[in-house]
Amino acid sequence: MTVESVFPRLEALLPHVQKPIQYVGGELNSTVKDWDACDVRWALMYPDAYEVGLPNQGVMILYEVLNEREGVLAERTYSVWPDLEALMREHRVPQFTVDAHRPVKAFDVFGLSFSTELGYTNMLTALDLAGIPLEAKDRTLDDPIVLAGGHAAFNPEPIADFIDCAVVGDGEQAVLDMTEIIRAWKAEGRPGGRDEVLLRLAKTGGFYVPRFYDVEYLPDGRIGRVVPNRAGVPWRVSKHTVMDLDEWPYPKQPLVPLAETVHERMSVEIFRGCTRGCRFCQAGMITRPVRERSITGIGEMVERGLKATGFEEVGLLSLSSADHTEIGDIAKGLADRYTEDKIGLSLPSTRVDAFNIDLANELTRNGRRSGLTFAPEGGSERIRKVINKMVSEEDLIRTVSTAYGNGWRQVKLYFMCGLPTETDEDVLQIGEMAKNVIQKGREVTGQNDIRCTVSIGGFVPKPHTPFQWAPQLSAEDTDARLTKLRDSIRGDRKYGKNIGYRYHDGKPGIVEGLLSRGDRRIGAVIRAVYEDGGRFDGWREHFSYDRWMASAEKGLAGTGVDVDWYTTRERTYEEVLPWDHLDSGLDKDWLWEDWQDALEEVEVDDCRWTPCFDCGVCPQMSTEIQIGPTGVKLLPLTVVNK
Repeated sequence: MTVESVFPRLEALLPHVQKPIQYVGGELNSTVKDWDACDVRWALMYPDAYEVGLPNQGVMILYEVLNEREGVLAERTYSVWPDLEALMREHRVPQFTVDAHRPVKAFDVFGLSFSTELGYTNMLTALDLAGIPLEAKDRTLDDPIVLAGGHAAFNPEPIADFIDCAVVGDGEQAVLDMTEIIRAWKAEGRPGGRDEVLLRLAKTGGFYVPRFYDVEYLPDGRIGRVVPNRAGVPWRVSKHTVMDLDEWPYPKQPLVPLAETVHERMSVEIFRGCTRGCRFCQAGMITRPVRERSITGIGEMVERGLKATGFEEVGLLSLSSADHTEIGDIAKGLADRYTEDKIGLSLPSTRVDAFNIDLANELTRNGRRSGLTFAPEGGSERIRKVINKMVSEEDLIRTVSTAYGNGWRQVKLYFMCGLPTETDEDVLQIGEMAKNVIQKGREVTGQNDIRCTVSIGGFVPKPHTPFQWAPQLSAEDTDARLTKLRDSIRGDRKYGKNIGYRYHDGKPGIVEGLLSRGDRRIGAVIRAVYEDGGRFDGWREHFSYDRWMASAEKGLAGTGVDVDWYTTRERTYEEVLPWDHLDSGLDKDWLWEDWQDALEEVEVDDCRWTPCFDCGVCPQMSTEIQIGPTGVKLLPLTVVNK
């Protein structure tokens, strides 16, 4: 039966809200398929505003992968701002997709991609607006399967009450596998109801269905064990890993936004995974092994994407883009090819030890020369050993000296506060490093217009990292430490005015820490925050620490645990962690050994260039590190015909 568009009802509301353009759809390269010609239908959501959600590569890739399939359709939905939410509730307009404005409740799967835990309340808003029961146990056969994915899905326990299913790892093949299971179940007449299709998914070992697992607690509040409660359901759920990225050259037709978004560029993921071994970095740990896209594959994606979009900048994305074994040839080849078109190239923040001036010049040859961004992460040599960020201050000074000598005037440095074993002195060293950077810049250029911006975020321990056992620094201690650093920088007459200082207070980090290492008991907290009006918790103007703390007190009452128990408490080796039954491929003993190495300030090399350190991923996942060089140059093989 055809599902009607809600746009006629929605359109009447749009003159009364901010940025109505974000709700109208019709973007270049968007897809609307015949509802009745499809038998499996997906609503995909990045649970944030359109301007943040539309450029998200994960959702964009899955949108295209699904829509390429015969008999399958995928549409997108984003979080609506509070002004439209109020009007939708008043006029009974349900959560809708932007592609055909169909109600989300009508789809077979409602898939949400979480890159941060602070989107959980937005998920509850969308569920409620859609008319889907907030808790999975209350849903019927006619409600969509609510699926969580993305990096935060590696510990979905805090939202276990609200989701039907979670997938960990790469989504491209996983969504197709899930589609075929749902298609077969529907073709059979949906036997066994909702329970049966979820059981079929769970039995594959690649989809986590929380309802099929019971959590037992010890008297002191720790988890005793997590045990399957159905026959055929595995004790551990495995992550999905796509090995040959060239087989998945998505997005082929990137979406072009109608409204302003956080990234106005065409992006290509040049490799996936990272083996640098930064102990704080969840993304680097859970996306192992390294898999590089070929230089020719990158060239073809850039060419096709630019033709499809008209963008004037290409972002070469990965966790550490300058580490691609052929990054120099990639940058030069693309800069040569698009010289006449003035297509700019950009990398995310660059590792100090991967930077060279030739690469920087190629990246800026056709575009504007903006500031350079580096991420030392720790202010002192000692703390950088703890976090395994193997960059010396000498490396940094040498790098910025080269940059300033070649015409750059602005450098941004990213750091974290609250790292394990950190002291006030470690943080104060951030200011000293910034002063040394400016001093060197003045020496090299003979100019005083040198700028260095220091940006600092609070450290949050994450699951599946060596720091998953670490205590988190309290919000009060974080703020006190950052205040000392600010005063130190501002009090310096010689350099203070040339150092920009940006930092986030410690309160959002505590909430993120509560959610990132939480268990199922945190679900009551999330729901209480939502019911008290919590929305867009990743936005400073909407975030309320007091609301979260009050809701935690309410939601955790009678459990014997509190916010500090989840955040500032150090875990022991014996403790069962809420995510232990979700297999990221990383051996827990290896993670523990790396945690002990951190405490002893022992560095570990990148296993791309050294013998294996037995992290567990390659043998356990039947994968391998895939790197070049291939020896292929970009231009000779793919000449552009003018």
